Amino acid sequence: MGTDTQLSPEQTAQHVRQCLPDGGLFAGQQWRIATRPFPLDKKIVRQLEQLGRVLLKFYQAANTIYNWSAEGQLPAWPSEWLDRGKPQSIIDRQRDRAFRAELPRVIRPDILLTDDGLRITELDSVPGGIGLTAWLNRAYATAGADVIGGATGMLEGFAGIFGDAANVRLVVSDESATYKPEMKWLAEQIDPDRFSAHGQGFTDFSDGDAVYRFFELFDLPNVPAAEPLFATGADKRISVTPPPKAFLEEKMLFALFHNRNLADTWRQLLGERFQRTLRALLPQTWVVDPAPLPPHAALPGLDLTDWEQLKELSQKERNLILKISGYSEQAWGGRGVWLGSDLPRDEWATAVDQAIEGFDESPRILQRYHRPARAKAEWFDFELGQAQPMQGRVRLCPYYFVQGEFETAKANLGGVLATICPADKKIIHGMSDAILAPCALGQA
Repeated sequence: MGTDTQLSPEQTAQHVRQCLPDGGLFAGQQWRIATRPFPLDKKIVRQLEQLGRVLLKFYQAANTIYNWSAEGQLPAWPSEWLDRGKPQSIIDRQRDRAFRAELPRVIRPDILLTDDGLRITELDSVPGGIGLTAWLNRAYATAGADVIGGATGMLEGFAGIFGDAANVRLVVSDESATYKPEMKWLAEQIDPDRFSAHGQGFTDFSDGDAVYRFFELFDLPNVPAAEPLFATGADKRISVTPPPKAFLEEKMLFALFHNRNLADTWRQLLGERFQRTLRALLPQTWVVDPAPLPPHAALPGLDLTDWEQLKELSQKERNLILKISGYSEQAWGGRGVWLGSDLPRDEWATAVDQAIEGFDESPRILQRYHRPARAKAEWFDFELGQAQPMQGRVRLCPYYFVQGEFETAKANLGGVLATICPADKKIIHGMSDAILAPCALGQA
């Protein structure tokens, strides 16, 4: 809850900066400090509050579709797409019956604010920013702001996903070392006697422990803790989240959702209302599968008869994004993304060639690009000693924490992080000239 004290923009920014932990939250990263939380109107806040339930249902449905496909109750191509480029050890692990019903306990969509409403560009089940958003919420709340989730919603939400486990181990890989400070901060704030952050070599697990996996599955050969962690989890001696299921970390799940061949299955698993909600939120998405089409056929929504023709589109027609789907060191952190309308024709053609050639090892998706709307924001320039207005474009990252088991599980909203980039940036991600702020109910 906020206080009755209303601080000036400068006082708010100074307070937030003074609250920053001595060790920081991101190793070597900086951002602009907002003079107030980013305001969202009631309709958007209501959408975000209801979205956790929808996205949890989406993960449940995707999990079922993969299992049914792998087991022959659906055609083989969905699981074959999702398994492409994975070693057999990963495929065997994610099909282990011990993990069959397990889903990520933290759900974070990347949502663009566009003139046509919200658009979810991807889902992240191993997200950074949990500690950052928890800290931002508390810092601005103690400065008098009523942030979404309140001062402790993020901390309580994250703590709640581990049930009554006696010890909670947060295992962070070297690849994810940028986020190690925020994981340490989280552990200290929640309960330092129960929560602890560890490096990728930690294997001293005890029966009954809960483990948060903060490392990517493509990085397993470099993470000594991975195999003993998953083996102990498969024996049900410890609990592990997110589970070792690479298919749930694939961006091509959006393409499967939009594929007409699976529409009835999605409707069966989601219900018509949730399916309709997701159809409005998830941009049209395709998997760049170079399998030849019959001469009379075309890719739906693109009117192309093969992927080579994608290179020939005009700049206006290239209002499309190519992304690496997952299971790659280039598939996170704003890497492995190409915006067609922003690239010269030869660079776009090269990206398309790589997508076609990379299907077997590292599939790409193509996604309709929805340009973020302009929004007003303000940050404090400590060198000049004054607030600076900024025209920006906004990505919202709500954090949902899943508590309970299987059909009784619920996804609760802990807080919302806004990343506001200068308006000339086409792709929004954390950068030194971006504003990072919590969100609050207000009139934008």
